[in-house]
Amino acid sequence: MDDKRNWITAIFLSAAILLGWNFISEKFFPTPAKPDVTTTVASGNGTATGAQPDALPAPGAPAVPAAQRIRPLAAALADGNRIPIETPDIRGSINLVGAQVDDVTLNKYRQTIKKDSPPVRLFAPAGTKGAYFASPVWSSQGVAVPGAATVWTASGTKLTPTTPVTLSWSNPTGQTFRIEYSVDANYMITAKQTVANTGTAPVVIRSGAMIDRSGTPTDPHEQDSVTIHVGPTGYLDGKTNFTNYGELDEMANRTESFASAGWLGFTDKYWLAAIVPAKGQKVSAAFNAMGGDRYRAAFAGALTEIAPGQQVTTSSRIFAGAKEVYTLQRYENDQGITRLSNAIDWGWFEFFEVPIFKLLDWLFRMVGNFGVAIMALTLIIRLLMFPIAQRQFHSMAQMRLVQPKMKALQERYKDDKPKMQQELMKLYKDEKINPLAGCLPILIQIPIFYALYKVLMLTIEMRHQPFILWIKDLSAQDPAMILNLFGYLNFTPPSLLSIGVLAVILGITMWLQFRLNPQATDPVQQQVFKIMPWMFMFIMAPFAAGLLLYWITNNILSIAQQQWMYRKFPALKTAIVK
Repeated sequence: MDDKRNWITAIFLSAAILLGWNFISEKFFPTPAKPDVTTTVASGNGTATGAQPDALPAPGAPAVPAAQRIRPLAAALADGNRIPIETPDIRGSINLVGAQVDDVTLNKYRQTIKKDSPPVRLFAPAGTKGAYFASPVWSSQGVAVPGAATVWTASGTKLTPTTPVTLSWSNPTGQTFRIEYSVDANYMITAKQTVANTGTAPVVIRSGAMIDRSGTPTDPHEQDSVTIHVGPTGYLDGKTNFTNYGELDEMANRTESFASAGWLGFTDKYWLAAIVPAKGQKVSAAFNAMGGDRYRAAFAGALTEIAPGQQVTTSSRIFAGAKEVYTLQRYENDQGITRLSNAIDWGWFEFFEVPIFKLLDWLFRMVGNFGVAIMALTLIIRLLMFPIAQRQFHSMAQMRLVQPKMKALQERYKDDKPKMQQELMKLYKDEKINPLAGCLPILIQIPIFYALYKVLMLTIEMRHQPFILWIKDLSAQDPAMILNLFGYLNFTPPSLLSIGVLAVILGITMWLQFRLNPQATDPVQQQVFKIMPWMFMFIMAPFAAGLLLYWITNNILSIAQQQWMYRKFPALKTAIVK
């Protein structure tokens, strides 16, 4: 078997994995349909009407006239009745109408790489564009419970890591509802929900929490795909669950229900909003489409009877923030939130991608520049693969030395292919040649490259990280493209023609690397190797700049290693010259 043919096959296989898997999976492996379970119906003010005993609490957003349905964000936040939230990582407010956490921005993250860019907004009030909020909820049979229109009374003026805030509301029949909000220094808000029965008769109430979201991401880079999940997610029924918005829409006001929940919510590429029951609490959970491009995640505990003079307290948590790997892992370890880090869609190769991330992140902390960290990672990988590369070059040299014998066999048995293959294998054995040795480094590079691709695409730690000169964001495409005069013209060329500086450098380094390889004897293979560097220049141009930097660095190190190895195997160098 020709070593070069295997090499070509490996290269095209890697391209197929990177570019074709999305199409293949969606066409031939569609997501199975989800079961339909009837959803709970709730009245506009949050008082459950005709609910089943096992129904989830589901108060709606405040009713807004159609003509005023979309309000400016600034106007909604200026309505008053708000308790400010201030922590090192988030800033926002709690709406005393509905006790909703509906105003959260992330202090450490900006919407773009511009210095004056506003912080990323995660939550927005009901009635605004992209409304997105979370709140504790209750349901009951025959007892008024607080809902989305309820106006709460606050004890406290600001929610910070050192100053909790308590909200309270009482119904006409003697039940008092309280929510004690507290927040840590990162992204976790805790809500202790208490119901005190000061009435004359026992009441049956259940508590829970919900997240409402209006609209779905419109940025093409933020869409749900095979490699990056965006949409409803959670750790449900003992396993990580990914659901997409389209599946919920198809169920049309029906609910995808789960018997147990570790956590659930909605994930974007870099951000997560999730509700988390108290550790060990038995709850039911559900996702459902509310109609009008509105979606909900909710959980609720069991119905609880509260006797006169008694009170019941439950606890829930709201995560609203960035999907930082170490922060999510810390919540897993310290608060027992099972598999919260799976909000990052590592996929099947988590066992390999997480170590790549941790090594890259450590290198970044050491050198202070993410591009340099990628180059250092590439060097480490090349050093680890050095013994394999030595075997590759040794095999190539041996193949060149015995090439006259191989040609003689091919001529002698050109009409008897089985016999020719048999004699070739005997020749390999006699000469102690492994014809597949040349493919091994490339086959190893494929999972490494894919792991780095996932790390750059998924982890918030890599977002907006600069390198040098015009490379301001290694997780995004190289902005200096030929057709927009290297960024001077304010437009983005079509993906097929978005050839940037890094893509050109990639093509040149691949061309130089192929020039140093022994020339293939087959004219067809010669033409393929001449075209391949420029083909990959087009293929890789739309990918993240960090990936191209990795490949360029790998090519340069390969060229240096080839030059060194040629001194050790002069027969291979002679074959190239000839």
